[in-house]
Amino acid sequence: MPDLFLDLHRDKGEDPAAPDTSRLLTGAEERDLLRTARFTETKLIPWGSNYSFAVALQSSSGADHLAIYKPRRGEAPLHDFPDGTLYLREHAAFLLSEALDWNIVPTTVVRDGPHGIGSLQRYIEPMPGTDEDHHFWGACAPDVERLVLFDHVANNADRKIGHCLRDRNGKVWGIDHGLTFNRYPKLRTVLWQFVGSSISPSLLSDLRRALADEQQLRENLRSCLATAEIDALIGRIERLIATETYPPLNPRRNVPYGWW
Repeated sequence: MPDLFLDLHRDKGEDPAAPDTSRLLTGAEERDLLRTARFTETKLIPWGSNYSFAVALQSSSGADHLAIYKPRRGEAPLHDFPDGTLYLREHAAFLLSEALDWNIVPTTVVRDGPHGIGSLQRYIEPMPGTDEDHHFWGACAPDVERLVLFDHVANNADRKIGHCLRDRNGKVWGIDHGLTFNRYPKLRTVLWQFVGSSISPSLLSDLRRALADEQQLRENLRSCLATAEIDALIGRIERLIATETYPPLNPRRNVPYGWW
């Protein structure tokens, strides 16, 4: 999947409008913006098995913003995930990232949009691709490890390289988390460099902290996931803490469809 570069355009003949970058929004402000801003433009993203839309949002102050909207009605049926739940899993991935204090998933909310209920996620403009990208994503860097561990915890069944990105400041983000949180093992990823390695102590500390507040984590995820899926999530965290090691992967099972 190619990187997605978006900009905002006014009516025909007018100059492009830039998103409001006068100051960084706080997490609470981003969530409020995504929940309340007015949809002013919606364009279908022309790839992917599910319908996704690039949307322009206008806040109450008139500022323009970009986001990615994935409506429930645009989800293709799958044999191993309950119908109509992928948008909720997108939101659950953001909530898990918040619970771990990793800030690795862009702010994501659930709201009604032009095509019905769905997920709405802040758009992250990617760093332009270079010949060094494969080296970066194949390295054992701390930011990459955090993304790898997130996928083990979330049971991500679709970590393609196109679902990994760095923003203009070089910060690592993970996107496209609809195929997550299955109660059965489903991990499929292109990031294999940590297989069999010890998990970094700081990341283990984050897992222990999240597990110590298990009831709050369960409460946060209850609106997005089935109880059995939350139970499985807690079980994965417990096993990773107990082993302190990234588990082995099978090249026949743990590679995402389409690879890239």
